[in-house]
Amino acid sequence: MSLRAESHAATSTLKKIAADMSNIIESLDTRELHVEGEEVDSEVLNDPKGTTCIPFSAIYHTSGFKEPGTQTYLVGCPVRVRVLEVERFTSTKKVPSPNVYTIELTHGEFTWQVKRKFKHFQELHRELLRYKAFVRIPIPTRRENFSHNGFLSSPLLAGKDRPDHCPLSGFWDRAIWSLCSTACEPGKQLEDYLSNILKMPMYKNYHGTMEFVGVSQLSFIHDLGPKGIEGFIMKRSGGHRIPGLNCCGQGRMCYRWSKRWLVVKDSFLLYMKPDSGAIAFVLLVDKEFNIKIGQKETETKYGLQIDNLSRSLILKCNSYRHAQWWRQGIDEFIRKHGKDFLTEHRFGSYAAVQENTLAKWYVNAKWYFEDVANAMEAAKEEIFITDWWLSPEIFMKRPVVEGNRWRLDCILKRKAQQGVRIFVMLYKEVELALGINSEYSKRTLMHLHPNIKVMRHPDHVSSSVYLWAHHEKLVIVDQSVAFVGGIDLAYGRWDDDEHRLTDVGSVKRMTAVKSVSTANLASAAELSESVPLQPPALSSESHLLERNADDAPDISKMKGVGKPRKFSRFSIYKHLHKHGIHHADSVSSIDSDSSYSNPTRSQLNIIQSLRPHLKMFHHHSESKQGLTEPREDKGSIRSMKTGVGELLGETRFWHGKDYCNFVFKDWVQLDKPFADFIDRYTTPRMPWHDISSVVHGKAARDIARHFIQRWNFTKIMKPKYRSLSYPFLLPKSQQTANELKYQVPDAVPATVQVIRSAADWSAGIKYHEESIHKAYISVIENSKHYIYIENQFFISCADDKVVWNKIGDAIAQRILKAHRENKRFRVYVVIPLLPGFEGDISTGGGNALQAIMHFNYRTMCRGENSILGQLKAEVGDKWINYISFCGLRTYAELEGKLVTELIYVHSKLLIADDNTVIIGSANINDRSMLGKRDSEMAIIVQDTEMIPSVMDGEEYSAGKFAQSLRLRCFRVVLGGSDPNPEHQDPVCDKFFKEVWISTAARNATIFDKVFRCLPSDQVNNLTQLRDFINKPKLANDDPVKAAEELKKIRGFLVQFPFRFLEEEHLLPSVGTKESMVPMEVWT
Repeated sequence: MSLRAESHAATSTLKKIAADMSNIIESLDTRELHVEGEEVDSEVLNDPKGTTCIPFSAIYHTSGFKEPGTQTYLVGCPVRVRVLEVERFTSTKKVPSPNVYTIELTHGEFTWQVKRKFKHFQELHRELLRYKAFVRIPIPTRRENFSHNGFLSSPLLAGKDRPDHCPLSGFWDRAIWSLCSTACEPGKQLEDYLSNILKMPMYKNYHGTMEFVGVSQLSFIHDLGPKGIEGFIMKRSGGHRIPGLNCCGQGRMCYRWSKRWLVVKDSFLLYMKPDSGAIAFVLLVDKEFNIKIGQKETETKYGLQIDNLSRSLILKCNSYRHAQWWRQGIDEFIRKHGKDFLTEHRFGSYAAVQENTLAKWYVNAKWYFEDVANAMEAAKEEIFITDWWLSPEIFMKRPVVEGNRWRLDCILKRKAQQGVRIFVMLYKEVELALGINSEYSKRTLMHLHPNIKVMRHPDHVSSSVYLWAHHEKLVIVDQSVAFVGGIDLAYGRWDDDEHRLTDVGSVKRMTAVKSVSTANLASAAELSESVPLQPPALSSESHLLERNADDAPDISKMKGVGKPRKFSRFSIYKHLHKHGIHHADSVSSIDSDSSYSNPTRSQLNIIQSLRPHLKMFHHHSESKQGLTEPREDKGSIRSMKTGVGELLGETRFWHGKDYCNFVFKDWVQLDKPFADFIDRYTTPRMPWHDISSVVHGKAARDIARHFIQRWNFTKIMKPKYRSLSYPFLLPKSQQTANELKYQVPDAVPATVQVIRSAADWSAGIKYHEESIHKAYISVIENSKHYIYIENQFFISCADDKVVWNKIGDAIAQRILKAHRENKRFRVYVVIPLLPGFEGDISTGGGNALQAIMHFNYRTMCRGENSILGQLKAEVGDKWINYISFCGLRTYAELEGKLVTELIYVHSKLLIADDNTVIIGSANINDRSMLGKRDSEMAIIVQDTEMIPSVMDGEEYSAGKFAQSLRLRCFRVVLGGSDPNPEHQDPVCDKFFKEVWISTAARNATIFDKVFRCLPSDQVNNLTQLRDFINKPKLANDDPVKAAEELKKIRGFLVQFPFRFLEEEHLLPSVGTKESMVPMEVWT
């Protein structure tokens, strides 16, 4: 036969076979799958406005993959199918269908690709035929005798329709399949086949179909970002980087394999358990993210190894090609959508620099607490809280005028009841060393509602972490608004710019008492009740009526006391409740919705009839005692409107344990939150000065990511949290970060970067991070005009033996640089006058207090390594032109007696050049800065909105965020009006010398003259200390003259006393319990 004849015959044969192949492909006919009465999705529903989004909260309600009724797809939105590419996966002639189809699917805003062989279509079709047969089987009842054998022999499964029968078998060589692909366009037919399947809800929602197209319950959640590849894999246990764990999952021989559904998102991977749908692990993308394949790398045939800072995850695939497909799919998707998480960022931070971020600062907790409460109230999905200490019963808005509505535990319970998931992480203290009772906080919150989950960390014995603490203070709402700073949601933190020393509330002692008629006393006696309110210290209205017996003053200490008169105890609480009237500030229940009801006419009539008695007993005490005239309190309210009318009087700001002075006495009995533990009539409270901030959008996402990393690490590390009741948390996508559902008022746009201190013990990461330390040094070194610092500690100046952080050295070197260049440069440092440890400073203070004093003084002025030591070596006494160290102090009148107390500076703040700010939880010490010790969180804010200003006498563009914060701090500590023109230029000599230094020196001199305050430069040793405290005080000897002197005080600023106990060795003496503690604890 001629060559042309042979060719013609071969071509004819191929065409015939191709025609047969076309018929075979057409046998994938969806008409076989049609079920009578089954509806088909309509294309008309492809309207974005009609599409229903799957809420983010769906991640907490996943179910088993085979369970019916789970919502996977968007409602009213079809799935579109397109075959993009057909490629051969083998050159052998033995494979009947050697092609792989790249299929692109689009569902709403989501587009993804899957690769499937022709045999996968065959398997899907068979499985759907089996499923069709199953759903058509009538459900047996007691009246029906259903035979299993009858089912197997039914005509439904006979012949062509039997599941094991498929016409798509046979053999095609390469030429036949190539011609078939050209002649009959199998890709188009498969595209139509899959499109038809996905129009039938019965098959579209079938778990086999969802596996085929690579979707799950987490695929189409808007806030999780774009959809990556998904599918079943085998994963190996272990690989976690848990400190101290050398086996039990970490070793090569201790592992097991499990089938899991792997989901790839833009910034993380996760796998789920198919039987329950539970998320079993989350792997965050970070700078160490890497993928390896091959048996040599993974010690597993067809293995795939995915590494990050927290784990080496080993997966096993079906083939080497399958492993390559997974690696390529994950790598391309992450590099396209999550590249910001793969790179090294400024200061070595895990978070990128985020531009155009809304930010706001807070000076003191009043407005901070209020904005936190409002943000929590606006929460729709999640609230994350982590604190060094958390007190559930604190009031977020003060004075208390809406009952318990704005009490923290009430807010959290209310939101949990609304379906918001609340996750709280608390520092688990060493109970012998700290009395913050985190167990009580956890127990109280967990009892409120099942949607509130609380973890404590670390476990000291199992983790061998005894010395370090979780020190972050974060509140994150819906991963879109994040509060970060130095303010815990705890007792003693709430304060405002007035920094009050006293808070005796409504009940005052009077110097004169009007006579009370017998009739009035009789009326009062009829209304009196012997049962006190519990707990009495909370209710601001109850202070108008009753006073807790614990608050009763010592009569012997009173001056100018008239003849005591006995009054009947007056309590109308129970009488009011007989008429349905409730206290606006009741603590008898967590919910206080009843206090919002409108008063009835009968209730108002009752109040009107009782008003004379309310006025009368507002001025009287329950016990035999003299009474003094009430002192006007600027911050209190003179009248309070409640649900039952208007009650006259003043309210308390600090209730129960919230009224504190921790240097005088540390907290006790925290399980009794509304009982006072110090006498507020004799002991002034210690004011609390603090700084915090809030950010939105991508920066908030970054802060939430840190919380999620810590939460998931703790869940893995502690067996008690491995149950499904403690879910893994998922980070929201950065692509949706700017879709703000709630915005804190008055925030301004700026460039923000999140920085932190984290390590293996705190976050489970391979390498520690000290980006806060690096940011502080960088900002100081690059500052041009001034640095303003407020901090709780000031322990620095590295000697590479005991102290390692270099912030103090950077300050000294920056000042020396300015001196060499003959330029003005100012450094303002504001720290507490005494460390925040219990101890009587009049006897030298406790060992812990003295140890912190030693390292503070070592940093500031004592020794050649100190800042002043380094400066004096080169500039002599001219250091005073560059740097100032100050503290804060205030005074008040308490029960007719002048009192004073230092203001405890708890801030962690740095401002430079009116354009850069660092706010966070990190103290200036090694514990906070080195990264390996305490865990910390902060933000660095750089202004983008500039305003005209003055710097060093010249025109200057100042940042709106930074300058407004500095001016507010100056106004608080210096006093005066707001704004004050004198504060505009922080560098000029007039302000630095005539305002800042002059005010601090004058205030310090007056306080020493009136109160003989400690610490003092007049006390260099313990002998001088004893003599100093025994000398009379002007406040006691001549209160009138003392009061005149105190009128000269401006603000709160005082010079820091450098010479206090300078002749004493302040480190713990040998043999004391403090001396046995490692030195790292103090630094």
